[in-house]
Amino acid sequence: MASTQTKTRAGRTARFRKISVAGIATVGTAAAALTLIPSPAQAAEPTAPTVPASKAAAAAAEKSYPENLDGWIRESLDIMKAKGIPGSYEGLHRNIMRESAGDPNAQNGWDINAQNGTPSKGLLQVIQPTFDAYHVAGTPNDLTDPVANITAAANYAADKYGSIDNVDSAY
Repeated sequence: MASTQTKTRAGRTARFRKISVAGIATVGTAAAALTLIPSPAQAAEPTAPTVPASKAAAAAAEKSYPENLDGWIRESLDIMKAKGIPGSYEGLHRNIMRESAGDPNAQNGWDINAQNGTPSKGLLQVIQPTFDAYHVAGTPNDLTDPVANITAAANYAADKYGSIDNVDSAY
């Protein structure tokens, strides 16, 4: 009886091993096939990546703008949009014409700021401490750079008045 049970058990074990090996081989082949053949979800068209604000500012920096008042304002507006700073072309242009007549090298040598050693400079007549406080990353760290001057002034005006569009006199 013991030998019959041993033979039966050995036969079952051998059959079980064959089934197990075959099963593992089948499962392994199926798994390999699934990883190599894309499913409909994997084959879907790629979606457009989202563009973070910092990349939008970088894209504005790569865009070509004319080296004149119109180009400086348009470049500033693109940076302002990317950074969430409100303002319009008309509001910037109106204030630039009043403050400097469009001269990026304009400097005020007579007001109280100038008398205290900190003259207003650039298109929107910004003083250095204000520029330092409201400088917008992605623009040159130079008070007289036209784009940096416009963008910092618009950032300051947004903080103090809601937008450069709300400024109708010296600010």
